Amino acid sequence: MKRNHILIFLVCVSLLLVSCGGSSKKVVESPFVGGTNGAVAVFEPLSIQENGVDTIFDSDDFIIEVVIKNKGEEVIPKGKANLRLLGPPQSAFKNIPSWTLKNVEDIDKVTEFNLDGGEEVITFTPTQAAIYSPSVTGFQDITFNLEYTYDYKTHVIISDVCFKGDITDPKVCEVKENKNAAVSSAPITVTSVAQDTGGKGVILLKVDISNAGQGESTLVGEDFDKTGRFDQISYKIDEPEKWKCSSGGRENEARLIDGKAQIICKLKKSLNEDELYTKPVRLTLDYTYKELLLKQLRIKESAK
Repeated sequence: MKRNHILIFLVCVSLLLVSCGGSSKKVVESPFVGGTNGAVAVFEPLSIQENGVDTIFDSDDFIIEVVIKNKGEEVIPKGKANLRLLGPPQSAFKNIPSWTLKNVEDIDKVTEFNLDGGEEVITFTPTQAAIYSPSVTGFQDITFNLEYTYDYKTHVIISDVCFKGDITDPKVCEVKENKNAAVSSAPITVTSVAQDTGGKGVILLKVDISNAGQGESTLVGEDFDKTGRFDQISYKIDEPEKWKCSSGGRENEARLIDGKAQIICKLKKSLNEDELYTKPVRLTLDYTYKELLLKQLRIKESAK
């Protein structure tokens, strides 16, 4: 019996030593809040609801307002969020002077001190409430489509990139391994980073990116792919004079097929054999993002 107690005691001590020893892998704290959110658009209520649908009588007027909330970690500059109201014919409504609007102020980003981010209320009925003009028999369902686009960036910090001229040297760091990456909250995100060797004294970084949002991306200032076959982004690395980056044969641009792409950055100049150090490498992804929001309005015939 006493022998069993001793064995149990030794097992417990062994487990305690293992748990205290833990992993030797360095824990890296991120300077970002993180996530996959960017701008989020929300319709303000058009009226009271009946059975979950905003409902008015054809004799009523109504206000159309949209709240743009910045839930990511990049400021949306003034005039860089574009809202376009689509769906019903414009001629069917009065008092909607413009069906395309922009934000008029910078919309703040999310920070550790402002986890809600900034927001702006954009109104399509700035002076008078909207009125539906056509006659209604029974009821008429209208669906407003809000297409909104905004310029955005994803910031990436790859921690402890290993700069080693002699990869057989076991000291300091490993060249061939996955690396930790801190990624700012944005719809285009980085899913993994791997470091490898591209020849003697040459290191390369393989950065996997994905579209984690519900929308599409394109290069800033360019049209979206109308077929929906791919997304596009541009990117830049710090110290571009030292790195050559490409994706699918395109330098400084990437085309995401099925929402995914890989960027490969390779040192332009070989390291000397005695060079050995680690440092972070920064990468910035740049794009315009587009999403679609729907809002239903039921217009009922009023008693005559």
